[in-house]
Amino acid sequence: MKQFLQGVIIVCVAIGLTACGGSSAESTAVAESTTPDNSATPDTITDTTTENPQDPTDMVLISDQWQLVWQDEFDNEIINLTKWSLEVNCFGGGNNEQQCYTDRAENAFIEQGVLKIVALKENFIGPAAQDDDANYNPSNTRTLPYTSARLRSKNKGDWTFGRFEIRAKLPQGQGTWPAIWMLPTDWAYGGWAGSGEIDIMEAVNLKAKSDESGASVDQEESRVHGTLHYGRAWPENVYSGQGFNLPGGINPADDFHEYAVEWQAGEIRWYVDDIHFATQRDTGWYSQYMNNDGVLVNGDDGAPFDQKFHLLLNFAVGGAWAANVNNKGIDESVFPQSLEIDYVRVYECSVSPSTGAGCEAIADDAALVEGHQAPAL
Repeated sequence: MKQFLQGVIIVCVAIGLTACGGSSAESTAVAESTTPDNSATPDTITDTTTENPQDPTDMVLISDQWQLVWQDEFDNEIINLTKWSLEVNCFGGGNNEQQCYTDRAENAFIEQGVLKIVALKENFIGPAAQDDDANYNPSNTRTLPYTSARLRSKNKGDWTFGRFEIRAKLPQGQGTWPAIWMLPTDWAYGGWAGSGEIDIMEAVNLKAKSDESGASVDQEESRVHGTLHYGRAWPENVYSGQGFNLPGGINPADDFHEYAVEWQAGEIRWYVDDIHFATQRDTGWYSQYMNNDGVLVNGDDGAPFDQKFHLLLNFAVGGAWAANVNNKGIDESVFPQSLEIDYVRVYECSVSPSTGAGCEAIADDAALVEGHQAPAL
């Protein structure tokens, strides 16, 4: 684990992280939305996988050139609203999820230095549209059978490039879907997902029966996923990503682990406990959008991942991914469950703040995700 000291990262190498984990998987994701505009920002749905021979197991040395620029250690008794906003809606994430997001203390609170996002089994009535939707009306309501919370740093913490670290313990059970991710703040390349989405970590149904290719009969689900969404506005969007099993059969629902991305111009890398497991490059992503003249054009090199993005922390229930894999559906007996966040830290590369380059931590065996090529216009 990393120790935090005056903005400097001190790496403590854990000798125990040397055993072989299970097979990795490239996650392919599909997102659905009923409102293909900037207000429609569905969570990722990952529904199929392709096998990769072996997950990386060796930790890499993180550069000491990363400088801390934003953090929340959750040391206060209440959530810091100068850093986070809590969404209030029963929209369903665009994925037919079954939770209402609330700003109640029952669903999001700090306890002993840990942010807890709790999903509860209870009928709840709330706004049917997402908060950013132009049609958001608290009087237009919907009832769903679960409650949870979704925090975002939009207009309170927005960045282009950097290292993003979140130490978290994940919920378990069929129908659980925790996510640590990023969305564009200004939507420079049009509606979702033309302006991009960076999924730092997602997992579904941890400890349910694994449906990973080659899994044993009694193997539990333990994968985490890192994914990019890009291309054109829905429904012509695409996605690419990678799944990862922690070494030694460790399940991320059992303890805290650090999930991170290093994002620089033209390249994004994914890490768990400083194990670099995946890389994507701008040779495998693209953005095509309508310009002011209504003409479909290609975004600049690096688009859409060359703009300001903000962080989101949420715990969804069910939906088109979680409810359709592993044992399928939602096991209501496992609730309440919680996504626990120990800290969120954002760093800028002091070598080149304008590009984020020069602070790379790279493993030779990390998967290079192929991605997609832009179609001809």
